[in-house]
Amino acid sequence: MIRFLPIAMTAASISLGTPSPAVAIQPTETTTPTAQAALDKRAAQLVDLFAGRIAYSAYFDPHFQAAVPEAQFDAFSAGLVEQYGEPVAIDRVAPTGERSGTVLLRFERGVATVLLDVGVAADERVTGLRVTGVTVANDSFDKVAAEIAKLPGHAGFLVAELDGTAIRPLAFANADRQFATGSTFKLYILDELAAQVAAGKRRWADVVPLSHFSFSSAGTANWPTNTPVTLQTLANWMISVSDNGATDTLIHLLGREPIEARMKSAGHSDPSRNIPLLTTVEGFALKGNNFNDLRTDFIKGNDAAQRKLIEDNREKLTLANVDGVSFTAGPRYIESLEWFASPNDIARLMIDLRARQSKTLLEAMAINNGVGPVAAADWKYLGYKGGSENGVLSMSLLGQRKSDGGWLVVTASWNNPDANVETAPFVGLVTRLLALAAHDRHAAPAPDIPPAAPRP
Repeated sequence: MIRFLPIAMTAASISLGTPSPAVAIQPTETTTPTAQAALDKRAAQLVDLFAGRIAYSAYFDPHFQAAVPEAQFDAFSAGLVEQYGEPVAIDRVAPTGERSGTVLLRFERGVATVLLDVGVAADERVTGLRVTGVTVANDSFDKVAAEIAKLPGHAGFLVAELDGTAIRPLAFANADRQFATGSTFKLYILDELAAQVAAGKRRWADVVPLSHFSFSSAGTANWPTNTPVTLQTLANWMISVSDNGATDTLIHLLGREPIEARMKSAGHSDPSRNIPLLTTVEGFALKGNNFNDLRTDFIKGNDAAQRKLIEDNREKLTLANVDGVSFTAGPRYIESLEWFASPNDIARLMIDLRARQSKTLLEAMAINNGVGPVAAADWKYLGYKGGSENGVLSMSLLGQRKSDGGWLVVTASWNNPDANVETAPFVGLVTRLLALAAHDRHAAPAPDIPPAAPRP
């Protein structure tokens, strides 16, 4: 429901990437001895920084502190330590610019690649820090699966090769279980939009009004009603930044029932869980405290009763009536009022999306690949959609390997109805699966997943 992106900030940026082979980087000719000394000093302090022995304000300059609050950095640092152990040593510092460099920071169970920028002020505090990847020694699908199994609540994943309509698993756990997936459901909307374009009913360049607004809309927040935008723009917003206003505009334009039919034809194993397909604002409204009575009736109703409730209350289930305060605490009804899919459902959906052979569709999925450039290095193509809200995290990637041109899906979901879930450890686990998928060509001893029904 709420848009999901891995931890990433620009200007002063922190991101969690994926295991990646170390790359030799040569010092630049412009690096002066003074700049090199500043870089070496701050690089050497990374061990103490991540161990909590250097004050945040003493290490980062004011611009970084404004962009990345100390609490956010502390949470990110704690996630790294939790997953990879205590920081141990600096393995290498390689300058890449006048006051920038790549640092290999060794933890107990992995080596992180850190991009570091040092300011020109007299105190030489750090202006930029980005963790682009963590290499885990002797990693394996079994190791990642064991860590996923320890997550509180429920989690499942699938890594599989896609061969036509065949899905050949490499690794999986709880792949048939229905999980709340948040904004991942927007891929079904993208699929139906591409199908209507292919049928000649619409064009990507068609201009339509931005007609419906929703909560948590990164792209369309505060835009004027009925601003003209193209269908391609709406699709790009919906997928790359998970914009909910763009999503709801597309649902109303394409039609709720055609999208539901597309979900069925793409092979969803339990489509009733998502029928009627809620707009994001309907989902937010029903989860909030302003509609406690309607929520009870909705949850206990069958598909027909739920559809009638939505239609009868369409003038009430609007952004103006969303109780945003409700979403400041813990999970809310994630097992009964959500958008659901199993890992196998997502794999079948990825087959359907790829079969569209739509350059525009694939480009929309690749705008934000979810894991950053280091994680994407082994992939000729990498498309992504994630989803999150309190108690829900989901990441799904469609990739084509550089090494052999093979297409794969990596998808994972984590639900905990009792508490919020942590982003950083989950992103790390999924990016480790992605790195393993880039090199593993030996399918697990499991039968192919049944293909979806033929597409209309």
